[in-house]
Amino acid sequence: MTARPANAHQARLLKLLRDGGPSSRAQLGDQVELSRSKLAVEVDRLLETGLVVADGLAASRGGRRSHNVRLAPSLRFLGVDIGATSVDVAVTNAELEVLGHLAQPMDVREGPVAVFERVLAMAGKLRASGLAEGFDGAGIGVPGPVRFPEGVPVAPPIMPGWDGFPVREALSQELGCPVMVDNDVNLMAMGEQHAGVARSVGDFLCIKIGTGIGCGIVVGGEVHRGTTGSAGDIGHIQAVPDGRPCACGNRGCLEAHFSGAALARDALEAAQQGRSPELAARLEANGRLTAADVAAAAAAGDPASLELIRQGGARTGQVIAGLVSFFNPGLVVIGGGVTGLGHTLLAAIRTQVYRQSLPLATGNLPIVLGELGPKAGVIGAARLISDHLFSPA
Repeated sequence: MTARPANAHQARLLKLLRDGGPSSRAQLGDQVELSRSKLAVEVDRLLETGLVVADGLAASRGGRRSHNVRLAPSLRFLGVDIGATSVDVAVTNAELEVLGHLAQPMDVREGPVAVFERVLAMAGKLRASGLAEGFDGAGIGVPGPVRFPEGVPVAPPIMPGWDGFPVREALSQELGCPVMVDNDVNLMAMGEQHAGVARSVGDFLCIKIGTGIGCGIVVGGEVHRGTTGSAGDIGHIQAVPDGRPCACGNRGCLEAHFSGAALARDALEAAQQGRSPELAARLEANGRLTAADVAAAAAAGDPASLELIRQGGARTGQVIAGLVSFFNPGLVVIGGGVTGLGHTLLAAIRTQVYRQSLPLATGNLPIVLGELGPKAGVIGAARLISDHLFSPA
C-alpha cells in the first residue's frame, strides 16, 4: 500500500468505509459535512489511488441510483498480539475482518529476537496459505509500556531484554511494510471498540487480567496513552498495604496478589496445605497448576478455588472502584486470560465497584466480560495500523 489519503476529508471517508463496510455516496454524504460536489471529488480521488473501488449500484433512495464504494478488497493488515505467555497473529482485510488467525505459546522473557522469529514464521505461514501476497501494514501489541511515537518498549517489568528495543523499525524492515506498536491492553480496548462489546461507547475502561494486569483507557473514542505511554498500568497500584513483593520492586501491588501467576501460586499453596482436594488432584495429574485449573475446580464447586477467585475479584474491584470514581466511564470491560474464571470473578468485581464508588458514577455503569477473547488484540492491532495509514501522510 503506497497511497495515503491526501487530506482529512479523504481520511474520514476511508475510516467510515472501514468501520461501516461498503456504502453508497449518498450514505457517505449523510455522515460527512461536505457538499455533494465536494464529496464526489474526494471519492473520485480515492478511486484513483486504488484505496477504494466501485462496488455496484446501491439500493434506490428515490431518483437516480447511487453507486456503492468500498475499500480495496486486496488490502491486507497483519495484527500481532504478544502476551506474556503466548503470541497471536492474524491477517485481516481493510474492514478488519479476521481472515486467518494463529496462536502459539511463547514466553516473552525469551527476548525480542526469539519472539519476533516466531512472529515472522507465523506471518509467513498465514501468507503461504494464500490469505495475503504481502502486508500493507502491521500492528504490534506488547505486554508493557510503549513510547508510542517511536514504537519502543520502555522499562517493561515482565519483559527482560526488551527495554528500548526498536520493535517498529526492526519489524518494518523484516515485513517490508509500515508498522505501529502499542501496549497490548490498548489494542484489546481498540478491538472491543471496533467489533466487540464497546462498539457504541465513547468513554470506557478495558481491564486485561492475565499474567499481568493493565487497563486501556478510551476517552472520546480515542485511546489515552499518557505523556510517556504508561497510562493504565493499574497492576502496580497498591491493593494490599505492605503486601507481597512485586516484580516492579514495590510491595502489595494488585498484580502481585491477583494475576495469572499470583493465582497459580495461591492455588499451589491451597493444594499443598490440604485446603483443596480438587486442586491437589490436578497438581498430581499435571505437575503444576494454572489459572485454568482454578477455573475448572471452581466450576466443579471447589470452595477453596471459589474463595481465591472472590478474593482476587474483590481486590481488583477495589482498584477499579477508584478508577470509576475518578474517570466516570460509560462501560468497564474485563478481558484477558484470567477471564476464564467467568461470572464468579465478574460478580466479585461488580460487588466491590458498586459498593465503593459513588452512585452517580455506577448508576448506569455496565461491567461486562469482553466479547472477542484473544481476537480483540489482533483486531485492535489491525485497527492501530489502519488508523495510521488512513490518515494524511
